[in-house]
Amino acid sequence: MEIKDMAVADLTEADAITELDRLAVAISHHNHMYHRNDAPEISDAAFDALMRRNMDIEAAFPHLIRLDSPSLTVGTAPSTQFGKYRHHVPMLSLANAFDNADAMDFDQRVKRFLNLPAEQDIPYSVEPKIDGLSISLRYEYGKLVAGITRGDGVEGEDVTANIRTISDIPEQLTQCDFAVAEIRGEIFMTKADFFALNENQQQTNSKVFANPRNAAAGSLRQKDPTITAARALRFFAYAAGEMSAWNVTSHHDYLMLLETWGFVINPLSALVANIADALKYYDHIAAIRADLDYDIDGVVYKVDQLDYQNRLGQVSRSPRWAIAHKFPAEKAQTHILGIDIQVGRTGALTPVARLQPVTVGGVVVSNATLHNEDYITDKDIRIGDQVQIQRAGDVIPQVLGVDVEARDGNETVFIYPDHCPSCGSPAIRPEGEAVRRCTGQLSCPAQLLERLKHFVSRDAFDIEGLGARIIEELHQEGMLNEPADIFHLNRYRDTLAARDGWGELSVNNLFSAIEQRRNIPLERLIYGLGIRQIGQATSLLLARHFGSLEQLIATAQAANDVAINDHKAPNQAPNQAWQTLTGIDQIGDSVAHDIVRFLSDDHNQQAINRLLEVVHPIPPEAVASDSPVAGKTVVFTGTLLQMSRAEAKAKAELLGAKVAGSVSAKTDYVVIGADAGSKARKAEALGVTILDEERWLALTQS
Repeated sequence: MEIKDMAVADLTEADAITELDRLAVAISHHNHMYHRNDAPEISDAAFDALMRRNMDIEAAFPHLIRLDSPSLTVGTAPSTQFGKYRHHVPMLSLANAFDNADAMDFDQRVKRFLNLPAEQDIPYSVEPKIDGLSISLRYEYGKLVAGITRGDGVEGEDVTANIRTISDIPEQLTQCDFAVAEIRGEIFMTKADFFALNENQQQTNSKVFANPRNAAAGSLRQKDPTITAARALRFFAYAAGEMSAWNVTSHHDYLMLLETWGFVINPLSALVANIADALKYYDHIAAIRADLDYDIDGVVYKVDQLDYQNRLGQVSRSPRWAIAHKFPAEKAQTHILGIDIQVGRTGALTPVARLQPVTVGGVVVSNATLHNEDYITDKDIRIGDQVQIQRAGDVIPQVLGVDVEARDGNETVFIYPDHCPSCGSPAIRPEGEAVRRCTGQLSCPAQLLERLKHFVSRDAFDIEGLGARIIEELHQEGMLNEPADIFHLNRYRDTLAARDGWGELSVNNLFSAIEQRRNIPLERLIYGLGIRQIGQATSLLLARHFGSLEQLIATAQAANDVAINDHKAPNQAPNQAWQTLTGIDQIGDSVAHDIVRFLSDDHNQQAINRLLEVVHPIPPEAVASDSPVAGKTVVFTGTLLQMSRAEAKAKAELLGAKVAGSVSAKTDYVVIGADAGSKARKAEALGVTILDEERWLALTQS
């Protein structure tokens, strides 16, 4: 008698292993035929019999349950919050183009970086930009082992159990023997399935979703996979993460490979010869957008040649070789009910229009930014005006203009405040700036609150469970007044556990998330401090250059000994510390001034010292510690012939070098191209080693 015909009670452990293997393969195949191909090979009753036999064997041999068991795809809910998972290769977000000029600028930037003639055609792989949830699927020897959300690009949520319920995502890849293959793409919900879901939600008095993307994201993040399984989620594959091998040379060929492995790629994906054809493709997709059964918000252009992609690399958190050409923002008409002033973490007073709620692009909008006081004055925006608004990039609502003819005389001119509405301190508008700022700094409750929100934000400390509302409440109750207080919240364990909707489990999860952030990458800590003009890219530059927060602070304090005017270079000869700051590539006088002012402030110093008692910054990993230029400071000047200066700088950083923008006695190498000017002369005067392009390439390739 064959094992498949034996009663469960008669199976040995070896028989059970064999039968569970067979059932997993059979059930996966029939799921594929039913959901993917719409061509079932067996009846529903026969399929149910396979599922029942699988579950009966697992009940008899619970220690043999497979990680990819068909029963786990719908039947077992994780008992804890989603775990964190660090991406082996960062999941980058895309830079945006909002018109044809932006897209053509992107094409020219690519050519300049690659040192190609401006008239040369670059082929692009193009595809609609799905408005869904990005996901990374990790396969080992063709077998699905993990499904991870994008998260902050470095670390995401482990939603593997829920991923297994999506029929478009294969458990086992066809003809793939790669040790590791990470497939990335978008989980989405069709419009038809979205409307059906919302109709069902209304009938059961459950939450109604605002749009298909929210529905897809909410469905994927269910704690119970059976709920995810009941939602009609789809998946398009379009990118790669970590790959242990490559057997293609272009992105378009990679998409074809994904199809042979069993993935669905967007049927509208195409290969075009140049940026002009990419723009024609954009116009075509825009014309048929309304007829598609899924939401898209633009078109993605990717340099097709993989060797070009590798050379281009990335900047900050987006690749240089791809861009999202967004569709024009959707617009609507509404009335301004009032204008409020929000105080940001850097003291900026930002006017926000309170609107009569209106739906724009499927989202109800009740507030819109007015940018600054000049914006209000130039457009003559008044309280009570009928205005046109748009969601810029389909995200941030803004007021475009006023319908002056609709005025009836009841409109009110808005008087911009010259004192902070939060603390009453004078709000000063520095000469040459558009923004008015509160001078209260740390004494201003609004600035303090916004700094705390920034500190725990996704790109900073990313502490799950400490959202904006919770930060506000804990601050109002006196538990949070500075970042270090977050790591002392265990003092209030009983108080927190007694809060409405909390309990012991919520408190344990919060403290667990906090403990995970006691060891934090240095660049995240620098970014989390909220220094004006210091974004993620600059934070990483500072972390790589100084290696520790203490060294950065010491340099800033030494630079503060020089008399520095607001946003101007020192009147007197700059000291060495100031030269060190401004000598870092991409850091000029204005940025250096903000660094010095923040890190030299006594209150800030004390708050940072208290923070360093409870957190431990992790220095950036050396990109290539065995490189002959690792740790060396390099300045590039003049026109290079074999590559652009941008590519040369990027490669130097990958080799562990520090790229500076000016020459000093601490510079190790000055690499000169054609027409090298004052930097070469200064290097010669200081005795700094000067290399031409050939010698630099010989050094870095040795």
